[in-house]
Amino acid sequence: MKIQAPLRHLTAGLLGLTLLAATPLVAQKAPAKANDTTTPLHLLQPDYPVPYGKTKAEEVKQVLDRVYTYLNAVTPAELIDKKTNATVSTRAKFNPDAIIKPGDFRLTSYEWGVTYSGMLLAGEVTGDKKYTEYTFSRLKFLSELAAYSRDFQAANPQTPTPMRGFLNPHALDDGGALTASMIKAQRAGLSADLRPLIDGFMSYIMTKEFRLSDGTLARNRPQPNTLWLDDLYMSLPAISQMGKLTGERRYYDEVVKQYTQFSQRMFNQQKGLYMHGWVQEMSVHPEFHWARANGWALMTTVDILDVLPEDHPGRAAILAQLKAHVKGLAALQAGSGFWHQLLDRNDSYLETSATAIYTYAIAHGINKGWLDTKAYGPMALLAWNAVSTKVTNKGQVEGTCVGTGMGFDPAFYYYRPVNVYAAHGYGPVILAGAEIIRLLKTHPSEINDSSVQITN
Repeated sequence: MKIQAPLRHLTAGLLGLTLLAATPLVAQKAPAKANDTTTPLHLLQPDYPVPYGKTKAEEVKQVLDRVYTYLNAVTPAELIDKKTNATVSTRAKFNPDAIIKPGDFRLTSYEWGVTYSGMLLAGEVTGDKKYTEYTFSRLKFLSELAAYSRDFQAANPQTPTPMRGFLNPHALDDGGALTASMIKAQRAGLSADLRPLIDGFMSYIMTKEFRLSDGTLARNRPQPNTLWLDDLYMSLPAISQMGKLTGERRYYDEVVKQYTQFSQRMFNQQKGLYMHGWVQEMSVHPEFHWARANGWALMTTVDILDVLPEDHPGRAAILAQLKAHVKGLAALQAGSGFWHQLLDRNDSYLETSATAIYTYAIAHGINKGWLDTKAYGPMALLAWNAVSTKVTNKGQVEGTCVGTGMGFDPAFYYYRPVNVYAAHGYGPVILAGAEIIRLLKTHPSEINDSSVQITN
């Protein structure tokens, strides 16, 4: 028989009363409504896109260790026969089929010059010798490889060998950053004799590279008589390091001259940013403030200040330029901690390698006493936290723009690919992590009213 609707309701009600009778009655307190009188709203946890708060040195070191482990595995320092894959000894007769055993990256690229410098700094700051040994072992291998192939390369200058670009250079990219790392390694105690390689490439920079009529280092691409901001880093750190190595004042004078002549043409004083390229014959210079090129300039500045004598008449102007550039960059850091591919165009993508370079250079400037600690320390920590999110568990660096020429339209920069095999990201990440560890040791931070503050 069907139970009519009213009867069903009555049955359900009686069942409910029975259950209530069997269950002790407990007063249920409604949750308090979160409002200005019940909750300290300023303490609510924001939904930050990257880690925010206390940055710990041991966690930074873990990121560096992941990068090191990956790079150590995928950059073998070994010579093999490209036809047989058999190991080739650098003490044997020259084998024209000898190549560096392929890995994920090239041991002789300018990007790897940055990586070698980064590993040296990481070893110095952390005391972990595996970083130092990474650079020492590979530069020793390259010095042996150069001696092995030098005579053949001299007799056959156009024949490709693993060291052709360095032994027979045609551009600053072929060895400027690598030379700077070699001098740093020599000064850090590497026993291998790198001086023949150093002297050879320094001769190219000082006497053979194309220059404008006033002596400014230049290229004839993509237009005749073109300045590339990148070339600051491809030349001046090596020249300044040579001044430190030899004590010869002429190297410091050349550095100050080049730096000044580049900056006079390429630095926008109102924005506090460099343009990527400058062409002598152009009356209007399209200003594309490419992030990584500004990074090369910023890293050059701190590299120069590291070794330029305190009494050099050009030092004060370079220090002032550092402060002006950092002020311009600080105004454009995104809320996520990154900087954009085109710095002043917020609809361009967020880029890792430039952010890592700025992290390193700003933290280094703070640690050296050149930059205001309390003003720039928190932004450097935020930048590192952003960069750390781009290092995978495998130790690869994501979000790095691939190698980039010079363009005169925005689409060229906006749509450059990013790739984990873009070598430009690795050295800057190592440099950044090392310098942030030093910052954390010397300038403690705390959370005050929910924000990161440097305490001294």
